[in-house]
Amino acid sequence: MPKLFGTDGIRGEAYRPPLDRSTVIRVGQALAKELAADAPRILIGRDTRASGPDIESWLTAGILAAGGRPTSAGVTPTPAIAFLTQRESFDAGVVISASHNPFRDNGIKIFSADGVKSSEALENAIENEVNSSSELGHVPEATPSPSLSLEKLYSDHLAASLGDVRLPKLKIALDCANGAGYRVGPKLLASVGLDVVALFDEPNGENINRDCGSTAMAHLTEAVVDSACDLGAALDGDGDRVLFVNSKGNFVDGDAILLLCARRLKKEGRLSGDAVVATVMSNMALEVALADAGITLLRTQVGDKFVAHEMAQRHIVVGGEQSGHIIFSDYASTGDGLLTLMQVLRVVALEQRSFDELSHVDPFPQVLVNVRVRSQPDVRSVPEIARAIVNAEKKLAGRGRVLVRYSGTEPLLRIMMEGPEETEISSLTQDIRAIVEASIGGGNGESPD
Repeated sequence: MPKLFGTDGIRGEAYRPPLDRSTVIRVGQALAKELAADAPRILIGRDTRASGPDIESWLTAGILAAGGRPTSAGVTPTPAIAFLTQRESFDAGVVISASHNPFRDNGIKIFSADGVKSSEALENAIENEVNSSSELGHVPEATPSPSLSLEKLYSDHLAASLGDVRLPKLKIALDCANGAGYRVGPKLLASVGLDVVALFDEPNGENINRDCGSTAMAHLTEAVVDSACDLGAALDGDGDRVLFVNSKGNFVDGDAILLLCARRLKKEGRLSGDAVVATVMSNMALEVALADAGITLLRTQVGDKFVAHEMAQRHIVVGGEQSGHIIFSDYASTGDGLLTLMQVLRVVALEQRSFDELSHVDPFPQVLVNVRVRSQPDVRSVPEIARAIVNAEKKLAGRGRVLVRYSGTEPLLRIMMEGPEETEISSLTQDIRAIVEASIGGGNGESPD
């Protein structure tokens, strides 16, 4: 069998390997066997995909067959499982979701008892157990019965993150992506006194992420303007990310949210190390604005797991990605869209200023081109490419940024440049592109931009 776990758990098309009945049952059995506890307690949550109930049933059957004790949280956001697994002393948590992917896809993500992504060692052990298993034999079917009290524990935790701050009477549009946050999100906002315009909160098993959520925000923008909202927020399918629009319908990304929250935390003396963690993709405008506030930006490679690792290593309390995957380590072990929304609202209340004003950032112009390549050597080891990169960096002289990296999924070299003048960075980007094409370029036709 091909490798079971990828960078974010098990992913694939539902009902096809590795998300077929036999493999999922085996995963449940292997998980229960590999956990150190006798009769391990395992919490399971899922999003709203049509395949979710079947996959949960198969996983539950496998856990039971191996002597485990599964508990269903039903439809609930991914960060709720991370929080509740630790809060309620489960031995592991499992989320059945494919995040922002179309409904036909699904996935299985495992959290440790500490509410963090499972270790590579556990994933390898599960994979080895699944691949070495003999004939499955008869495994009784299982019908999970969700414990809805768990949702209230999660919602209360989010509301408590406001502390003693009383929110102003704001009107907010919330796009639930027809996903895992469709029920808890609007209820939470109403419970803290907000006027809520709920969008895409009627999942039917097939409409998760369809023209809605954080990957398609046109409807949210329209609703915010038409309903005269103070702001709008869009979750993704499993609720671990959120992106915003202001009252004028202008897009607000994760960089602006990091800046907004970091400034406030520093003012309160709660920003450990006076630093924030983001990835190499965050705009240089964030770095400059943070520096103006006396805050250091620490960058990692792309991926929330790298952000989380750097935060843990340096004891940083806030970090995230442009995509809206923000981690507040004082309250959570993973990104949480609704928690991020609570923290943004808290800042608005404390600063007594509008979200529009607090979230305003003028990003540096950015140019990104992709060059198809025939090989992927270290770019700094190819003299002509290295010279072109150094030349661009010298010309920018600290006023901008050059990032050259390979795609993780396609034979492409991505060239990204930022700087104060778009004409200048476009010219420098094309210089590097021409040299890359001449030295390691290859493939059919034009390089996709």
